Amino acid sequence: MLEVSNLSAWHGAAQALHNVSLSVADHELVVLQGLNGAGKSTLLQAVMGLIARTEGSILFQGQSLARLQPFERAQRGLGYVPEDRRLFTDLTVQENLDIGARAGQGGTRGSVAQRREWVLQLFPALKTMLARRAAHMSGGEQQMLSIARTLMTNPNMLLLDEPCEGIAPVLVEAIRDALLELRSGGMAMLVAEQNGVLGERADRVITLVAQPNRHADHFRV
Repeated sequence: MLEVSNLSAWHGAAQALHNVSLSVADHELVVLQGLNGAGKSTLLQAVMGLIARTEGSILFQGQSLARLQPFERAQRGLGYVPEDRRLFTDLTVQENLDIGARAGQGGTRGSVAQRREWVLQLFPALKTMLARRAAHMSGGEQQMLSIARTLMTNPNMLLLDEPCEGIAPVLVEAIRDALLELRSGGMAMLVAEQNGVLGERADRVITLVAQPNRHADHFRV
């Protein structure tokens, strides 16, 4: 599904990733771990096309993502859930879901209405909040909405950045169970997480570590 080869990435003049290589197979849940600052978020952003300067190869479903903008990568079937959620807080849950909807070029989960029903079955707590503004939700509820909105784009693979960080334990369990159900349904996922919520249930765990040299901190897998 995803193959990253010798990926390097920069934030301005600072190099954040050095020659990272990894892969995610179809239907596989891979957890990406590492200390804060090791480059987990940078890696996901680079795959999604959100880093201005990168080097290396990124193949998604066998096709290169080079020169594709983030929206074009999403149209190919790549979904991204950022750590800060990026919800439209002045809009309702229903409106956030509708914004995520599009004609599915990647996945095969039917009409917008069918996808909406699918995500509401996955996150039943959202059914009672459709008219609620996102600003009036708890952090865990917002995280569920962020994942649900991304699923409305009909992805074949999800990139999730710390989906269970800083939210109530009961909602952590709900999100974990939803992600495991997605995996059971065939969704490939690359999840950056530090707290080990998904690690014991993942197909593989990859640790991004710092390898210092005399010039810089080199991050490798």
